[in-house]
Amino acid sequence: MSRETAGANAEETAGERRQLLNVAYRLLGSVAESEDAVQEAYTRWYALPRCRRDEIASPGAWLTTVTGRICLDVLGSARARRERYVGVWLPDPLPDRAEWGLAPSTGLADPADQMVLDESVTMAFLVVLESMTPAERVAFVLHDVFRYPFAEIAAVLGRTPAACKQLAASARRRVRAARAPVSVGETGRADAVRQVKEAWERKDIAALVDLLDPAAVMTADGGGLVGASLRPIEGGARIAQYMVAIADKAPGLELLERSVNGAPGLVARRDGVVMTVASFDVTDGRVTRIWAVRNPEKLRPWARHDLS
Repeated sequence: MSRETAGANAEETAGERRQLLNVAYRLLGSVAESEDAVQEAYTRWYALPRCRRDEIASPGAWLTTVTGRICLDVLGSARARRERYVGVWLPDPLPDRAEWGLAPSTGLADPADQMVLDESVTMAFLVVLESMTPAERVAFVLHDVFRYPFAEIAAVLGRTPAACKQLAASARRRVRAARAPVSVGETGRADAVRQVKEAWERKDIAALVDLLDPAAVMTADGGGLVGASLRPIEGGARIAQYMVAIADKAPGLELLERSVNGAPGLVARRDGVVMTVASFDVTDGRVTRIWAVRNPEKLRPWARHDLS
């Protein structure tokens, strides 16, 4: 292989990092674990003898396959770890750096900054992915989200393309079953979230009850590190009372409307420190689901940005 070709391969390899992080986050739901998986894939790449690397026609495809296998292993062990997790485990919430007008990063960017924010990273979608088996999740994400052919997915899962196709179909049924029958557009969702913010700031239980679906569910993730309900809170009235109780216990709490995983959400800040990042699902103009991430380890990407 010529020096020019080897140089092009090295450039392609380095340029794959953003894509690999996006794949890994959708597979794992954790920024830190995604970064570790991608780093491990690169470690394995550079551990190959130079002659072996030069023989690989598509370094990007090789890295994707290896990253997928690493994520599959992580997903297998994650189930046991999450059974020991204090309270409910939720995926890491992602900030939208473009919304804050930040200049492009130089050097190694924060992995959260490199995520493509679309429907496949909304909290509602990621929570559905959590209900899948590891193999279903890998097959579905790689095929339906990233459009990888089943022949390549078979190399990740160690199964036949036909088996991978069946796994993706099973995962697709889970997504359809969980999807709300009638939802709202981005403007309607933003309006609903804004009204929740205003009612929460006023500590107006009646207004909150009116904005919440009677069968709404609120799920909080404190990871045992901060106070949070260990079980989902069900019912609009109970959620409204819980939200007002939180406001009463935290004087000076500031609520900010911010994009969370690419959708309208709220950030609760106290004395300049991000305490909670909340995502919402809205159907027919009323909030049906609230996911509140309070675990400070999952809020690190938010602490590195100016929310003013």
